[in-house]
Amino acid sequence: MSAIIVFVAMMLSSSSLRAQVSFGNAGKFNDGWLFKLADDSAFMQPSYDDAEWRELILPHDWSVEGQLSPTLASCTGYLPGGIGWYRKHFRITDAATRHYIYFEGVYNRSEVYLNGHLLGKRPNGYVSFLYDMTPYLKEGDNVLAVRVDHSRYADSRWYTGSGIYRDVWLVSAPDTHIAQWGVGWYTVSLTDRQAVVAVDVEVEKHKATVDKLELRVALYAADGSMVAQRRVRVSDGRKGITKEKLRLKVFGPRRWNLDEPYLYTLKTDLMADGQRIDGSETRVGLRTLEFDADKGFALNGNRMKVKGVCLHHDAGVLGAAVPPEVWERRLKNLKGIGVNAIRMSHNPQAPVLYELCSRLGFLVMDEVSDEWEFPKRKWMEGWNVGTPNYDGSYDFFEEWIERDVTDMVRRDRNHTCIFLWSIGNEVDYPNDPYSHPILDGAKINQPMFGGYKPDAPDAMRIGVIAKRLVACVRAVDTSRSVTGALAGVVMSNETDYPDAVDVVGYNYTENRYDQDHATYPRRVIYGSETGSGIEAWHAVRDRDFIFGQFIWTGTDYLGESGRWPSRGLYTGLLDFGSFPKPRAHFRTSLWCDSPVTYIGTYPIRTDSRYSDRTFLSPDAWDIWNYDEGQIIRVVCYTNAPQAHLLLDGEQVGEMKPYDDKTGIIFWDIPFRPGELRAEGCDVRGKVLSSYSIKTSGRPYAIRATADRTVLSADYATAHITVEVVDEEGTVVKLGDNEITCTIEGPARLLGLEGSNNSDMGDYTDNRHRVYHGRLLAYVQTTGRKGKVKVRFTSPLLKGMEVYMEVRE
Repeated sequence: MSAIIVFVAMMLSSSSLRAQVSFGNAGKFNDGWLFKLADDSAFMQPSYDDAEWRELILPHDWSVEGQLSPTLASCTGYLPGGIGWYRKHFRITDAATRHYIYFEGVYNRSEVYLNGHLLGKRPNGYVSFLYDMTPYLKEGDNVLAVRVDHSRYADSRWYTGSGIYRDVWLVSAPDTHIAQWGVGWYTVSLTDRQAVVAVDVEVEKHKATVDKLELRVALYAADGSMVAQRRVRVSDGRKGITKEKLRLKVFGPRRWNLDEPYLYTLKTDLMADGQRIDGSETRVGLRTLEFDADKGFALNGNRMKVKGVCLHHDAGVLGAAVPPEVWERRLKNLKGIGVNAIRMSHNPQAPVLYELCSRLGFLVMDEVSDEWEFPKRKWMEGWNVGTPNYDGSYDFFEEWIERDVTDMVRRDRNHTCIFLWSIGNEVDYPNDPYSHPILDGAKINQPMFGGYKPDAPDAMRIGVIAKRLVACVRAVDTSRSVTGALAGVVMSNETDYPDAVDVVGYNYTENRYDQDHATYPRRVIYGSETGSGIEAWHAVRDRDFIFGQFIWTGTDYLGESGRWPSRGLYTGLLDFGSFPKPRAHFRTSLWCDSPVTYIGTYPIRTDSRYSDRTFLSPDAWDIWNYDEGQIIRVVCYTNAPQAHLLLDGEQVGEMKPYDDKTGIIFWDIPFRPGELRAEGCDVRGKVLSSYSIKTSGRPYAIRATADRTVLSADYATAHITVEVVDEEGTVVKLGDNEITCTIEGPARLLGLEGSNNSDMGDYTDNRHRVYHGRLLAYVQTTGRKGKVKVRFTSPLLKGMEVYMEVRE
């Protein structure tokens, strides 16, 4: 395929309500749940006495509440699983109306009961699902019971969490309503003068109707003015689902792009005899996508490089129950270092994340699964060591995969940000599980995979399955390209897998780019997963036909841990608290157009036997506290043509040119206390950007800064950055003081995140050690208005209080 032109106009809601529940009247159903980490079939019965159960508010992840233990699996971060039950008592006053329950995500193998009746089971822990409660509802008291079976807790290569970890919604609707995920958009054409947009609407009728049904669709600009509208009669009043198609013409359309993510508002109303009986409201972005085997990728006709990162769904101490504000801060920090694309690794994620990506201006690769019909190795003792486990999702693959793929695309197709659908990640990893005779051939130069294993599953199966899953995607959405992330490109080239997809992702296989581009000239290639080193970026930058990369990873995440002590994999550009790490600053120097400079330091050995004296680290922390006279390497990450180094205003490092091979300028100087400053300059010596670090004294006080001090009572989350400083206010980056947090007023502490991967202490209490002189406190309101006081204390340090106001 030399070129794939994709025209898209997709919906983005300003809330999960409008984007994910596309019909009826919906409200969050998170309050008033009861929980017990145990298993008994009696728990499903409405008469069961649950008076002693724990009360909580969803979302909830019970695994992250457990104690880290070296006896547990490293693959999921040394945290436990188990079987848990949730129960909720609620009243219905209008049993004549249809009522539904919608779960955004339950990990995993869930069973949902209403008044003792099974509504359904869903083994996949990442997909969203909806059940019709109407047949089993009664006037007055009702009881929902949800069984969550994560007893096979080491069923993934990373941390998954356990429980109802995303929002739950209660939906009421008439017998005739818009179907769930029943509104879809795509653009037929888009020019500066006019856009033609097709709208597909599904109307669900639970019984036949003689009413005159009509759909009214209108599109509104950001200023509230209507720019297009259309009406169409619903052609069939019989019981079942009726599909209708409309077209809207938008004159002088504004395009959605990464710098100006302009969004329209779409309103879809279902009328019966002239009266509105149902409807939905979403956000709409208009843009074009183009993939070309020689020229790469274009957004709205403009060639660009995709500067992406892979993201798992946890947030360190918060586990998998991540509030929207946490996602928003993380995305803004990623955007600030030059990231323009997100890969949902390796599963559908929370609806709010897609909404934020569309609003903030990111491209998104949506991905369905890390595993197909056979299990992968899950490491129990450390990353890639020890004896593996083989639990996973493979056992429900055949029964559920086509529905899981279809539901992912139906749920997410209206998010403007999505530009690729991925049917799988590394399902072709050689000998884990599939094998092929090519692994014995001279063409493969990767001995880590081992040779051909004739008793292993036949790799030719990969192409067969890929065709099935691609068909599921295209049955719902033909406006985007389909991809897969290949780990064993040499092996997969012998199968139908690369030809089944539109765009072929290469994981850590930059050495194949030139060869495969020559061998398969119609193949569109990109780095679906790469390291963060400069060589992987140059492989993209220097080739027009490689349109981008997705770095592993955007943030540190739980699981895939090394040997104890290790909470997770420490490869992120951001840490567990979403603060930029040194490698984020290095990446900024490679990706950002605006002037940037950063300096980090580390001691070097000067004896001749030291073989790595030329090593230039992209992970150097900005610390200036060493022994007097000690030789320190100062590394500078900048996008300026040249830079020099000053200590208390005196030049101690000569002006040096930017080194394109390493991306790093460096100086070796003896340590002397003071303020060290690097200045990135143009070719004439004009300062374009600078960065300074200062020698700190002993820890003296706590400094705390909140990102917001006025909060909604509706479970809003604030971030408070806590730092240990000396008497002059300089952060003591070598400090590791233990901080205690106490809260008064209508708020609660969600967790304290120090971002130290090797700190295996208790993350469930209100005490934690700073790391590099800093930690992050997550504080969430509890549904009431009032004043909140958050106090931080530590022995021998001057404490600090942060005040907040909670409004309705």
